[in-house]
Amino acid sequence: MSGEAQTPRTDCEPQTRAGSAATMTGGEALARGLIRSGFDTVFGLPGIQSDALFNAFYDHRTRLRVLHTRHEQGAAYLALGAALASGRPAACSVVPGPGLLNASAALATAHALGAPLLLLCGQIPLAQIGRGWGALHELPDQLAILRSFTKLALRIEHPSQVPGALAAAMAALGTGRPRPVALEIPMDVLAQSAPVAGCPATQLAAAPHPSRSGAPIDEALLERLAVTLAAARAPLLFVGSGAQDAAPQVRRLAELLAAPVVGYRTGRGVVDSRSPFSFVLPAARPLWDRSDVVLALGTTLRIPLQSWESPPGQKLLRIDIDPASHELIRRPYLALSGSLEAALPRLHERLAALGARATWRLEDLEAAQHQWQQRVSVLEPQNSYLKVIRSALREDGVLVDELTQVGFASRLAFPVYHPRTFLSTGYMGTLGWGFPTALGAKVARPERRVVSITGDGGFMFAASELATAVQHGIAVVIILFNNHQFGNVQQMQRELYGGRIIASDLVNPDFLQLAGSFGVEAARAHSPEELAVALERALALDVPYLIEVPVGDMPSVDRFR
Repeated sequence: MSGEAQTPRTDCEPQTRAGSAATMTGGEALARGLIRSGFDTVFGLPGIQSDALFNAFYDHRTRLRVLHTRHEQGAAYLALGAALASGRPAACSVVPGPGLLNASAALATAHALGAPLLLLCGQIPLAQIGRGWGALHELPDQLAILRSFTKLALRIEHPSQVPGALAAAMAALGTGRPRPVALEIPMDVLAQSAPVAGCPATQLAAAPHPSRSGAPIDEALLERLAVTLAAARAPLLFVGSGAQDAAPQVRRLAELLAAPVVGYRTGRGVVDSRSPFSFVLPAARPLWDRSDVVLALGTTLRIPLQSWESPPGQKLLRIDIDPASHELIRRPYLALSGSLEAALPRLHERLAALGARATWRLEDLEAAQHQWQQRVSVLEPQNSYLKVIRSALREDGVLVDELTQVGFASRLAFPVYHPRTFLSTGYMGTLGWGFPTALGAKVARPERRVVSITGDGGFMFAASELATAVQHGIAVVIILFNNHQFGNVQQMQRELYGGRIIASDLVNPDFLQLAGSFGVEAARAHSPEELAVALERALALDVPYLIEVPVGDMPSVDRFR
């Protein structure tokens, strides 16, 4: 992909007529544009290439909060957590070169999860780009790097282009499949003063963030899809991240079809785990073998299509806002492009008129749920710890998982009641994401209890963000399961490679003393019962809090994949 700049198409070119444009810096135009686009927070770190932008942020500090972290990965992860927990775009700002590269793991994770994240990335002076002079933080082709894991990446080359570029970014965030969007702004453009149309000195009322929209619904295709579903004997619905904001419509569809709904990682909570119709992915394996029609709603259906053998005659249907997802892995029988929020109500109407012939029996689904619970009962002590966390989070608390054995078990055995209350990395599997992502989730949803479960290995990736939690008063509770290992790696080394242990033992600090040195309350729990006491105290205090849980080896979840 070319690294040449895409100049945003905009009518906001320099104006000379009196009153037609206000003169301001590129940084000022961007700050004003963010406020008008509905942002009230920017996660980020300042630096020389973004000084003019942060100077503008200072002028608007009562309207636009800057929440600074201790590392660029933290800034991007906090923005990711805010976007995932709220479903609304979140913004972060980093310097170019190493700043961008530090943030790149979070951007790649946002791309995998379909998260609406706006990245503001600094750049060296405009005239020096591509010359290889060795400017501070210069990368050979930064824009190409940005384009590799964003939906849209634009370079702004004049202050007058800011309104148009930001409008294009917001349009990309609000249409089709949500994914990160980046604006690259050279440092001299941020500092340059020029007339900017569309950025008047007044009228700073914030506009709402865009709601996601998709292609117009193909009514003929919708009718064929409805007829196929109505005739199905054993329809099976799968949901992913694209269904999170269409949960009521998905539940209504499941009622009309009397069909089970399967959610894994990004689809958890679309249907309440307390419903006998709600299944996690491995639990639905026996249902897959019986299903004659599978409907994928906002999901690529990656694991079943790659790993499960389809029964003869099974028909695959898709509804997704992203047409590019339809042909992935396996060609569907029918595929409808459009947002679920728009398509499902029309599908409800057609199914209500046609009637459904599904033969799933409630007692069969309840029996399948019971069998699944019996299978995962071997995951101890993970299940006992997860029961404590579930109780403490109450109805709508948010759990952020991590690549640790309790985190793996949470994907299978943790009940999730509502959308956007279980945050997971999806296929990216980004070690170390959990704690900083939980901070962002709490910033976006301050009224909810937020818990991060992590291991000693993953936690140390971003332990410095304890300072961020204290400085900004972000009341996340970290439950740190400490086995002095990269546990999943070492378990594989023992079981698959004859005990050839290498590079997976860990020497750790005293985590309680480490937390205390940052001003974070901390406690140690040696059992689920002790965790219950410590967790209730932590949540009642409503301050950043770390609970260390010393553990040994735990049973692996690999047998359930």
